[in-house]
Amino acid sequence: MDGPDVPAAAAVPRGSAPLVLRGREVGRDGRAVRPVVMAVLNRTTDSFYAPARVPDDSAALAAAERAYEDGAEILDVGGVRAGNGSPVDEAEEIRRVVPFVAAVRRAVPDLLVSVDTWRAGVARAAIDVGADLINDTWAGHDPGLVEVAGAAGVGVVCSHTGGAAPRTDPYRVEYGRPVVPTGSTGSTRSTSEDTDGRDGLVADVVSTLRAAAERAVECGVPRESVLVDPTHDFGKNTWHSLHLLRRTGVLAGLGFPLLMALSRKDFVGETLDLPPEERLEGTLGATAVAAWLGARVFRTHDVVATRRVLDLVAAVRDEAPPAVALRGLA
Repeated sequence: MDGPDVPAAAAVPRGSAPLVLRGREVGRDGRAVRPVVMAVLNRTTDSFYAPARVPDDSAALAAAERAYEDGAEILDVGGVRAGNGSPVDEAEEIRRVVPFVAAVRRAVPDLLVSVDTWRAGVARAAIDVGADLINDTWAGHDPGLVEVAGAAGVGVVCSHTGGAAPRTDPYRVEYGRPVVPTGSTGSTRSTSEDTDGRDGLVADVVSTLRAAAERAVECGVPRESVLVDPTHDFGKNTWHSLHLLRRTGVLAGLGFPLLMALSRKDFVGETLDLPPEERLEGTLGATAVAAWLGARVFRTHDVVATRRVLDLVAAVRDEAPPAVALRGLA
């Protein structure tokens, strides 16, 4: 008798482009390629997740050193709460962020430093003291920011917020249904039976990120140093963010390193009905999905747990070996 049919192996999803900062391919160790951990450190007193608030200089530097020891390759430093909160002008943001970036550069020279800001002036000051990457989480609200990054040749994150202004929360945000071609005439129609109606959001994210990334390259940012971020929750509701997660593979195909900032976000909390302090498992589940589907960089509040999940996914994707492989061999 013939044996049972064995289904063909499913292809491993294609990963997004590698990330190179300051001439270094981040995440590569010989032949092994692992997703990159970007640790969150906020120089604020009001960020939504309390353990990430580190306004004290010495405590913040110790946290940076610990993040590096725990496996983070990038530290993302923020000086302003992303959502609604007390006003923070440019001078105060610089005071909170720039001297600290300089201190990290001296204390942990191998740790790449990102600055989370939408202001060109803050970006310029941070680059002057050694920042490697500018994380523009508000989608080019200040059009001069990418020009500053390009002039310095540092990396930049291009994000999608659906046109939302900095520090605003979404309210009944809608994205149109996707438009698909109907034939050789070039005419179009609304979504068909084989097109998910929610992909109007994906189409908007893809077109926005592609345009922003190409502008960054035109401004002088090295192509391999331009990250794209669908920016879950910003200008989106929970349904939107979940759909972007399941469509990670589309975003990974844009031709740029793909950043996912999923850590303890509201879409995770609302999906599980949990507060920020109890969203770790949900975040790690979302992280594993996105890593399997090809995302490259993960911004996280929880470095050790995220590093372990990403290392496991890298091994399953056959991009990195197990740390130890003795079972059945020794």
